Amino acid sequence: MSEPSDPSDQFDDIVDAETDRDPDLAVIEAGSRTLRTQAGPPPGDPVPGRPEDPELDKALREVETELSTRWGETKLEPSVTRIAALMDVLGDPQRAYPSIHITGTNGKTSTARMIEALLGAFELRTGRYTSPHVQTITERISLDGAPISAERFVETYQDVKPYVELVDAREEYRLSFFEVLTAMAYAAFADAPVDVAVVEVGMGGTWDATNVIDASVAVVTPIDLDHTDRLGGTTGEIAGEKSGIIKQGATVILAQQPVDAAQVLLKKAVEADATVAREGMEFGIVSREVAVGGQLLTLRGLGGEYDNVFLPLHGAYQAHNAAVALAAVEAFFGIGADHARTLDQDTVRRAFAQVASPGRLEIVRTSPTVLLDAAHNPHGARATAEGVSEAFGFSRLIGVVSTSGDKDAKGLLEAFEPIFAEVVITANSNPRATDVDVLAAAAVEVFGEDRVVVEPRLPDAIEAAITLAEEEAEYGGAGVLVTGSIFTVGDARLLLRRG
Repeated sequence: MSEPSDPSDQFDDIVDAETDRDPDLAVIEAGSRTLRTQAGPPPGDPVPGRPEDPELDKALREVETELSTRWGETKLEPSVTRIAALMDVLGDPQRAYPSIHITGTNGKTSTARMIEALLGAFELRTGRYTSPHVQTITERISLDGAPISAERFVETYQDVKPYVELVDAREEYRLSFFEVLTAMAYAAFADAPVDVAVVEVGMGGTWDATNVIDASVAVVTPIDLDHTDRLGGTTGEIAGEKSGIIKQGATVILAQQPVDAAQVLLKKAVEADATVAREGMEFGIVSREVAVGGQLLTLRGLGGEYDNVFLPLHGAYQAHNAAVALAAVEAFFGIGADHARTLDQDTVRRAFAQVASPGRLEIVRTSPTVLLDAAHNPHGARATAEGVSEAFGFSRLIGVVSTSGDKDAKGLLEAFEPIFAEVVITANSNPRATDVDVLAAAAVEVFGEDRVVVEPRLPDAIEAAITLAEEEAEYGGAGVLVTGSIFTVGDARLLLRRG
């Protein structure tokens, strides 16, 4: 019997394969013709509103108020000590089901939704935990593809509250908002019970509150610069934090990554004796064509090809998310390792055809078309700009932008500058929204003074953008894109979908 190879040699081989490969392998073949595809009846709005029952709405608001007294999601103490203590006193509900854990910079929520849809189509009961929410806090915890009811959310909070207070009394710092929500999700999943949980990290990976699960499948969506003050100043450093979700013996599904990030992730996988599948090598996109209402894909999974897959979402980045999601579900079912076969093709097609991703190039109005997109960093903005250019033939596009104060607002504006005729600068309702004057100054620097309009209130900004889009008859193909933050999108969605 031959001696086992040295892990460092394995790592070098994997890195060589990653960095020497032909980059054209990962390039999509974008079709130029429009295809009409039937995706079944359009689903209802996947984002819940406030409860209609006044008493239930009051109870939910009381829970939200109590949660708001805790550290917000931007204030962190990098450890899992408190959440681990809470899980312990709750009886470790997160160990009652297998999990798929998702990290990365962009695309996590859309990928989670696709994974959830695929698992549900194969008749598994799913729990999904994502953040932040677009409109309502209950969105963060889903069962069987739908947000839990306000009633169940309140009940879950009341169930875990005594244990939360017990841990609060023991620890130096009280549990944070995100830690309590994470515990609620894990408890709700165990109570359901679910067959599998799909869990998106809040930030990073190693010390993220979600990282008390031992997921058999770890998914890493594209890594780019974001939260650099907490995660590191390079994509390699950020990958080091995110690699913390890779557990011993797991399967790791890697989206396309910068070289330094790929090196870090692959090294971690070798150390954890994990199996790695890389987009563009073990799985990926074979072909992609723009279609009415989305795109038509041929995907190469871990077990073979899946053709005629209609995805009712726009943008190449969503096709990449779909490839990652498919590989993750195949890995969960043991395909590519234990089984050399594909999943049932018709079931996969049916699942993808029903996927929704609120706030991701979402059309909320026509005449003129108004799009919402939660891009909040330059990497996400570039992907959105490419998606808009490909899927919509706008003759004139007006941007409405409000960012969060800790983001690279200038970089985001620079990414949108080529596609925006004009930009309306505003502020969303979140206290962390970038000051309008500060954001306007950055916009003038990027766009020039003549292309910048300032409206401090978001309703006025949207109205101004629609007016600009409609002001000349020749711009019959004009549109509006509201973007810059998920909080901006949430506010706009409430305004534009009301009633």
